[in-house]
This record gives sequence, C-alpha cells and structure tokens, in this order.
Amino acid sequence: MKLKQSLSRKIFMVFDYVFLGLLSLSCLLPLINLFAISFSARSMVDANAVSFWPKGFNTAAYEYILSNKQYFQSFGITIGRVILGWAVNLALTVLVAYPLSKDDPRMFRCRKYYTWFFLVTMVFNGGLIPTYLVVSKMQMINSFWALILPDAVPMFCVLITMNFFRGLPKAIEEAALVDGASWFVTMFKIYLPLSKPSLATVSLFVIVNHWNAWFDGLIYMNLPEKYPLMTYLQSVVLKFDVTKITSEQLMMNPNLMEVTGRGIKGALILLCTVPILMIYPFLQKYFVSGVVMGSVKE
Repeated sequence: MKLKQSLSRKIFMVFDYVFLGLLSLSCLLPLINLFAISFSARSMVDANAVSFWPKGFNTAAYEYILSNKQYFQSFGITIGRVILGWAVNLALTVLVAYPLSKDDPRMFRCRKYYTWFFLVTMVFNGGLIPTYLVVSKMQMINSFWALILPDAVPMFCVLITMNFFRGLPKAIEEAALVDGASWFVTMFKIYLPLSKPSLATVSLFVIVNHWNAWFDGLIYMNLPEKYPLMTYLQSVVLKFDVTKITSEQLMMNPNLMEVTGRGIKGALILLCTVPILMIYPFLQKYFVSGVVMGSVKE
C-alpha cells in the first residue's frame, strides 16, 4: 500500500535530493578535473584550458609514474600494510570487544575498569614525541611493524563491535555454554558468524585508515624506498619538479616532454585513490546495518 505524502514532505524530499546531488557533485568534480589534467597536453595545462575533459590527449604522466620503481615499491608496502594491518586490527578488536561486552563476572572481572581504560585512549594519547620515542626504543624505526603496531587496537572499532555483540540474543550464548562450549568456542563458532555486518564495517574503517595513512610513514621511515603509498604521494605533491626528468628518460620516451607537474600529481592522486574506491562497493551493503546496530547500546 502506497502512503500519500503531504505537500511539505514532497518539498522536503525534493530539496533533500537536490542538496545531496549537488553535494555529491561538488565531491566528484575535483576528481574529474584531476582526471582531465592527467591526460591533457602540457600546453593546455599550462594555459589553464583544461576543465572537465582532456585536451591534447596523452598518457605521458602515467607513463612517467609507471616507469618509476618507487611507485611500485610504495604500492607493495601499502598492500602488505593493509593486509597485515587488517588482520592484526580485526583480531585484536574482536578479542578486546568480546569480553568487554559481557556482564558475567565469571568471564571477565573488573570489566568496567578496563572499559574506561580503553575508552580514555579515544580522547587522550601520549603525544607525538613520546610515541616516537617508544617506537624508537622498540627498534622499529625503518621497520614495517612501525606502521602496524602503534595503532594495533582501534578503539572506535572496538566500541562498534562491542555494542554489536551486546545486541545479539543472550539465549544463543547461554545455550552454547549449557552444551559445554567454552567462551572461545562461543566467540568463534557463534558470535563471529553472526557479526558479519559489524566486522565488514570495521574492516572498511581499518582498510581505509591503513591505505590513507601517510604521517606515520613520514616520521618512522628515514628511507624513501620504505615509504608507504600515501607518504610517497605526499612527497611528490610537495616536492615534485619537472626538471628531475633526465635526458636518458626523454630519449627512451619522447612523450615525457608533455609531462607537467600538475599532470603528474593528478595522475598519481588517481592511481593512489582508485584502488581503495573499488573496495567500497563490496562492503557497502554491510555498512549501514553494521554502524547502526553497533552504535545502539542497551
């Protein structure tokens, strides 16, 4: 049965769709502009004649980036960071969230103390210098683990997962315990299969966070070849100079004469952004239910 909408409701819906459409367009247009610049001729880019469609189409910027081994090194480091960081973050998130979600003192005494202990870390931290000193004393400077361990327990994700666990029926857990299942068996065999929306949401947050992180790579890595992808992107955006293109590179690829600083930066931003954008559609169907159910506390 279709409900009849009032005039005010219709006006609101029209305004809502128009506003959200314009907001989405304002986010999309800069990417389209970067796409056009990255495929445009040098003369057109220097003349600021490129808006949302390439002019003097060429692929010189992409050829230059893909001929640079630094890009592939940084890309590989980021892929490894995302995979290992996701595994570590998800495992620790579940292991922290599950006991914190239980009120049974037989499982976890002093639960409230640990809950406040973890929640405080969402508001306060030791600061940049103490954190750097800890990483340095642990001998993790220029180490891959410096990108993983300092943020091994994402407390926001723990909070979402903990509240999701609390929203699951307690009768299921009680039935498993009566049948002789341990707490770990209950967590792995019952809670985790029922928590796919929450875990998918947490995975999305973790993957995006590891992919976009650049500052830790800048302060913990002293060697450019150890930079993750976004740290490499930051260094190129701030420091790239067209004069760095050597005569040998020009002889091997005359198209590099068409390379501009803006074209290189636009192409690199797109190459760094598109892979993470491709992940979102696979997790989007879990996103709303995972966030909403994990944000409700009984």
